[in-house]
Order: sequence, then C-alpha cells, then structure tokens
Amino acid sequence: MKVYKIIGLMSGTSLDGLDLAYCHLWHTKGAWEFKIVESDSVPYTPEMHAHLKDAIYLPADQLLQFHATYGIWLGQQVKSFITDNRLEVDYIASHGHTTHHQPDKGFTFQIGSGQHLANVSGKKVVCDFRTNDVALGGQGAPLVPIGDKLLFGNYNFCLNLGGISNVSFEKKGKRIAYDIGLANMILNYISRKNGMEYDKGGKIAETGKINSGLLRQLNGLKYYTLPFPKSIGYEWFVQEVVPLVEAAADILENLLCTAIHHICEQIAIQIKSHALVSPSTVLITGGGTLNDFLINILQEKLGPTIQVVIPVKQLIDFKEALVFALMAVLRLEGQTNVLCSVTGALRDSSSGVIYLPS
Repeated sequence: MKVYKIIGLMSGTSLDGLDLAYCHLWHTKGAWEFKIVESDSVPYTPEMHAHLKDAIYLPADQLLQFHATYGIWLGQQVKSFITDNRLEVDYIASHGHTTHHQPDKGFTFQIGSGQHLANVSGKKVVCDFRTNDVALGGQGAPLVPIGDKLLFGNYNFCLNLGGISNVSFEKKGKRIAYDIGLANMILNYISRKNGMEYDKGGKIAETGKINSGLLRQLNGLKYYTLPFPKSIGYEWFVQEVVPLVEAAADILENLLCTAIHHICEQIAIQIKSHALVSPSTVLITGGGTLNDFLINILQEKLGPTIQVVIPVKQLIDFKEALVFALMAVLRLEGQTNVLCSVTGALRDSSSGVIYLPS
C-alpha cells in the first residue's frame, strides 16, 4: 500500500494567510484515507495582504512579476515548514492565490509560480488545478467537492465557509457543487473598514440589529437567481457588494449582524432545497465555522431536521489544503480530480501541472 506524503498549500479569498498541511494519503479497501500529520498557518504581513488584495488591478507585467515573487515566497514558507518539522515529502500541492477568475471569458489565474516554488523548496510541485477545467468550458470552481466525495461522503452536505460560501452534495448519483455566495469576505471587509482584522466569534455582530434595507439589497443580488454550476470571485464582490455596504452608512454592529443574516439565509435556502432525507447532516469547515454567532443563526434558519456538524479544529482550518493534497495524488495517478457535474465542463479531468525542481 503506497502512502503519499504531500504538503497541501491553500490561500483563500478571505486573505487570512497561507495554510500548510502535511498529509499522508493512501487507498485501501476501495476508499481513500488520510491523516493530517502536521499543519501551520502563516499570516500575511500587512504589505503582502495589500499586494494580494490589489493584484487584480496590476498591469500584466507587474502581475507576472508578482506571480514569480509570490511563488518564491511560497517556496520559502514550505522549506521552513519542512525543516522545522523534519518532514519527508513526496510532492507539494499548491492552489496558489486567485487574482482573476472570469470563466465566462475563458480564464482564471492563480499566482504563485510553480517553477519558482519547486526551485526554492527543492520539491516536486503540482499546481494550476483550475485552468484546464476552464479550457473545457467549466467554471474552474469549486474544486473541493472531489475531496468531499472521496473523503467525507458520509455527510449529506459539505459546506465551506471561507471568503465565499460553497456547498457540495450527491444528487442522482452525481456530485453537485457551487458557490452559494458571501461568507467571510463581506464580514472581513466590514471589520477592516473599522480597524479590526475580523469579528472574533461574531461577538460584535451579535450585539447589532438587522438593517432591513441592506439585507433586502444583498438578498436581491442577481447571482442568487442564477442556476448552477456557478462561481464567484473577488471581482464580483468589489463590483456588486462593496457599493451596497458603502451606501448603507450604518454602524459596525448592524452591518455585521445584517451580513451574517444574509449569509445564513442564502445558505439555508440552498441546503433546504436539496435536503432529500431527514434528518440531514451538514459538515462545516473553513474560517467561518469559528464564528459562533453565524453558526447559531445558520442552525436556526436550517431548522431541526438539518443538523450542523462541526469537526475538530484542524479539519476546520486545513480541509481545503488537505483536498488539494488529494487532488495532487489523483493527478499523479491519472485519476479524475475535477468533476464536470460540479463545474459544467465538457468532461471530467485529471488537472494540475507538474513542476520539477532544478
């Protein structure tokens, strides 16, 4: 039985930092098993945070330069992680950081040059998991559902609360998944406008009141009426959501409270519409899982027949990094790692580009 030893790297739209998960993955009795052996998160400096947030506005030459610079930085973080924990590593699986995501125009771009990452870390790299699916006419997102299917298929729904909320589930023998809408992206934006990184546990939001006008505008966003497969990125947030928040001109507590009710309403609408068995279980991971107020409101809106399941904190924090490690393994074995039932592509694919250190 071959055990793959992979470091999964993930940097999400909430811009919290870089997640590193050293995972062991193996196939036994017809199923994939895993263990997250070591994990760490490297917070972004204010300078790096600003660079990543504003990368969407860079001209092409500067974006490509940052692509290389960020790849070198990733390699340095991986090298330190390996050294500090004395790890034996087969491959690095890197998601990179999404700066541009416009599948309707035929492109998606994750910075973090795989060749620079491989050269600096001295390890083989699998990255660029989204481009092939977009080239096949897909959304290039979400990708995590392959992990939901193969590693967490005992739950009726898998919900991720990162910068964006996305869900996956089985329907008529196929995995279905899509971006529901907002999650930490709007909460962090509101918090940072007020000089805080985030609202820990949702304690500030809990003291606020709903701004009914803003809630109505958020719930009325066109994206929520679109059929799946569908996905959103930072561009959509800047264009469609930020102007609504800015125009609301309300206090911090009320803005956060309203955003949480909006997030939970949209999630509940989607999950309840697909819950075919009672009771149903929803495995929740991602940074939003640590927002107690959000989770309480979500459970309230889901009702008693749909049960929220909160796993151990390591899985909450590092599930996406784990899944990218699995995607690298599947790519190396030539197996499907991106599902067309999820992305809307012409066919399933085994996606990812392999870079060797030199």
